[in-house]
Amino acid sequence: MCSPVKSVKRRPAPHLLLYYITARRQFSGGAEEKDRRLLEKIAECAAAGVDFIQLREKDLSNRELEALARRARAAIPADSSTRLLVNSRTDIALAVGAHGVHLPANDLYPSDVRAIMMRSGVREPLIGVSAHSLDEVRLAESHGADFAVFAPVFEKDGAVSRDGLAQLRRVCGRADAADPPMPILALGGVTRDNAQQCIAAGAAGIAGIRLFQDNPVAELAEQLRSLVLK
Repeated sequence: MCSPVKSVKRRPAPHLLLYYITARRQFSGGAEEKDRRLLEKIAECAAAGVDFIQLREKDLSNRELEALARRARAAIPADSSTRLLVNSRTDIALAVGAHGVHLPANDLYPSDVRAIMMRSGVREPLIGVSAHSLDEVRLAESHGADFAVFAPVFEKDGAVSRDGLAQLRRVCGRADAADPPMPILALGGVTRDNAQQCIAAGAAGIAGIRLFQDNPVAELAEQLRSLVLK
């Protein structure tokens, strides 16, 4: 299995990395209720030891996203091992004191974002990248990304991915990977029932939206992490 990123190396092995991607509009209720439930879920994930939370609310204005990011950062205790990343927006990540940035494929290079954040005083920024092919994974690794989220493994927007698991296996087993290799997290239709297949394919972690939003996170985290012992 791919090695964990630097920020979690201190944790006992084996340790399956868990990554919650937010989608507040999937919660029921009005705007305030959706925000409240999202912040509660973020706090729940932090309490359960989820490694990374990506704030991915692309419909919000700059001001709205920054305000929500501040509340999200405040929902994570100072002594928590959970790291908050803001999707794509390095400026907002810096403004709110987030731990890093998650970059969509074909966005800025991870090395450039890391340099920007370090020049702004962030000593060890965390940079994750979305990838959908072996070439995108190689590019992210060559530019020093901390990890890549590979998708889709099983499905995307209801459409089944017929070779996603095989692609995940190829990506995690790439012969030209760095030493240690950049961790690969599996995304796209991953459930409690099929997560073991991702781990067997070499994934270092599991990422999801509904997986975390629709389940009690402490129970989910325990179940998923027990899979690496089987």
